[in-house]
Amino acid sequence: MMYRFISMLALGCFCCTIAVCQKLNVAYGNYSIKSGIVADSSINKLLAPYKDSINKTMNSVIGFSTEGLTKKQPESGLGNFMTDAMRLMSEKQFKKHVHAAFVNYGGVRSYLPKGDITVGKMFELMPFENVIVLQDIKGDSLQSFLNAIAERNGWPISGITFSIKDKKAINVLVEGKPLDTAAIYTIANSDYIANGGDDIKMLKPFPQKNIGYLLRDALIAYAQWLTEKGQSIDAKPEKRIVYGR
Repeated sequence: MMYRFISMLALGCFCCTIAVCQKLNVAYGNYSIKSGIVADSSINKLLAPYKDSINKTMNSVIGFSTEGLTKKQPESGLGNFMTDAMRLMSEKQFKKHVHAAFVNYGGVRSYLPKGDITVGKMFELMPFENVIVLQDIKGDSLQSFLNAIAERNGWPISGITFSIKDKKAINVLVEGKPLDTAAIYTIANSDYIANGGDDIKMLKPFPQKNIGYLLRDALIAYAQWLTEKGQSIDAKPEKRIVYGR
């Protein structure tokens, strides 16, 4: 809830129409929180503790990367970190097995630097308020979805491997087994994609399970989980998606 509250402030949810106004700005690196118009000094005093709390939380170290992670197609360590986080934390939160997880390439908005990884870096990586939704879909629809990903030269993906040939997904393996077009698979996506974003229309007919779990919260929780296990945040490409094989 703390991270959701911080993101509300970041979006400028504090505003008013009182005539006497001042500015309230909070900054973390390149991620700035500018609420614009805030009321008189009594309101500023009320909000001051939150400003300090935001700065403290944003600068909290939750992990360490020895090499840093950047985005790349058809696959990258950063994308693998994000989708692995989405898949594992979805299983924990929804209490349901998830066969695969996806993040649209355009939704990856930053990178993770070498060195300390802070909460603020996760806000930069995923600044949107997208929540994770689960859908149970048939294998033939999953194949269509993967073909759409292949047409876009690959997205971050977890739980599935395939090759891109002639803009199609071939040699598809789901958790190491050939895709069964008649089987039912549980997949995790952001609500944006599940609702047809990026022209992914084939997923819209399928019911969604949504518990309001933010994708960004999953990234933060996964980074903390890795740190608790004594592991760094250094996911590497694993040939989850390759060209022309």
